Amino acid sequence: MSQQALLPHSAPFADHDRDNLDRVLATASPTQRAWLAGFLAGLDAREGAQNPATLDAPTRPSEPLAILYASESGNSERLAQDMAKRARQSGFKPTVIDFADLEIADLAKHKRLAVIAATWGEGEPPGRAARGYAALMSDSAPRLDGVSFAVLALGDSAYAEFCAVGKAIDARLEALGGTRIADRIDCDLDFEQPARGWIEAAVTALAPPRAPSGNVVAVDFASRTAHELSRDPVLAEVIEHVNLNSSRSDKQTIHLGLAFDGTAPAYDPGDSLELFPENDPALVDAVLTAAGLRADDRLRQALSAERDITTLSLKTLETFAATAGHAEARRLLDEGRAKEWIIGRQLIDMLEAFPASLSAEQLQSLLRPLPPRAYSIASSRKEVGDEAHLLVAAVRYETHGRPRAGVASTYVADRLKPGATVRVRVKPNKHFRLPDPSADIIMVGPGTGVAPFRAFTQERRAQGADGRSWLFFGDRRYTHDFLYQLEWQDALQDGALTRIDLAFSRDAPSKVYVQHRLFEQRREVVDWLENGARLYVCGDAKAMAKDVRATLVSAYADVKALAPEAAEAAVTALERERRYLQDVY
Repeated sequence: MSQQALLPHSAPFADHDRDNLDRVLATASPTQRAWLAGFLAGLDAREGAQNPATLDAPTRPSEPLAILYASESGNSERLAQDMAKRARQSGFKPTVIDFADLEIADLAKHKRLAVIAATWGEGEPPGRAARGYAALMSDSAPRLDGVSFAVLALGDSAYAEFCAVGKAIDARLEALGGTRIADRIDCDLDFEQPARGWIEAAVTALAPPRAPSGNVVAVDFASRTAHELSRDPVLAEVIEHVNLNSSRSDKQTIHLGLAFDGTAPAYDPGDSLELFPENDPALVDAVLTAAGLRADDRLRQALSAERDITTLSLKTLETFAATAGHAEARRLLDEGRAKEWIIGRQLIDMLEAFPASLSAEQLQSLLRPLPPRAYSIASSRKEVGDEAHLLVAAVRYETHGRPRAGVASTYVADRLKPGATVRVRVKPNKHFRLPDPSADIIMVGPGTGVAPFRAFTQERRAQGADGRSWLFFGDRRYTHDFLYQLEWQDALQDGALTRIDLAFSRDAPSKVYVQHRLFEQRREVVDWLENGARLYVCGDAKAMAKDVRATLVSAYADVKALAPEAAEAAVTALERERRYLQDVY
């Protein structure tokens, strides 16, 4: 069967070149086409920088473009800013909008709309985006007739609801009457390359026709302004490695002190440090054995430091079934049992359950890049100088009769020792910043969620801040799990910390958590907030953060004698005023 020609005969290529391009483009996926568009744009930009006369400047008035983002860890926000830069080069006047600031009634005013949205956990919107997302999905959302849109979805294929928020937004914009002008791309953790391609394709698709012009301009797509942070990892030396739990605790929480060769990378309290881990050598050997492989040095290095050898997703299982031709794995997928089967299982379970001899290339085709793990920085440079401190809880559990271990956390706990080096990279979080030193702050951080508040307290001490500070901390047992206990006592004595309330869940017949302490002190908490204090929450997103927010709503309802809807509105107002801030994971 002859394939349909995609390139017109008038295209400036010879016949055999058009045939070759048609063969490539006919089978290319949306992701591949978007990548190719970005690649070609990069070539044009590089050649244009060498020969400025090859690029024409737009002469039409700048066209408005709204770029809406929903971000938890900052990736969507960064991509939105990247898209804005690229859009300006194409003659747009871009406006970058956080979902947290979205006024749903104004959405129809944006006739060209790009959305970059991350999915959090099992199909949920990022916490900051929850209000705007709910408004978009509600009956109050306006019709979007005449609006052209494109959506980029970010997610993690380790979760069953991969890119669910981006998919839902894409469908919702169409249902409201918008016109999809570029294909949605669903990105996994290795999103950089496909995202760049999507940005290029979306900007091109959203741009209106423009008249030819003789004006010229040189465009440097690779330029970076001086204030932008490098994305390149740096090496750090481990100078402190201390287990903060007692020997009788059933937990292991490591205080990790890092030093740098020269000046430490610039960071502020509230930022995170991405740590690039290595896989457990024993698991590397088990995966190689299960795949029927004897590893050379190059393959072992890839499986140790470059590829994710734990995550098992539906995509991984589908690729394995196709690659290995395994009938039982295929049957599991065809019968619709795969989604349930992979719960609690990892790559090694699949390889052992469905034995097959794989080549090195086939094995690596199953594996995504090994991502860095972000940890809140637990120090202020004003106090520790050219160092950075992290607080890392070792994750260990058992499923399906097999012990499991967190890749990054046990790399830190078990294999990083003083003198070792590790690659790290600063991940800024401008949405979790300290206020003016005169402002009051309330910090809620159980377990390792207390890490940024150690940084906050050090910073406020160095500033000589006169605002009050109140910490709610909790863990399992007072005598075994009171992280940084002596430091908090010193902070209370020197005034860097005004007050601390504690919740140790295993020290009482009924479990007590930080949200219980928060409600016990509800009158003072509400009084602080009504007088301008900011409330910060850091830690577990699935339960703790939701419980703390619900408790605050209840506190307002009780203290201010408000109906539930009015109490909810009061907390929502704090969020919109940037006085209720979360850094959750």
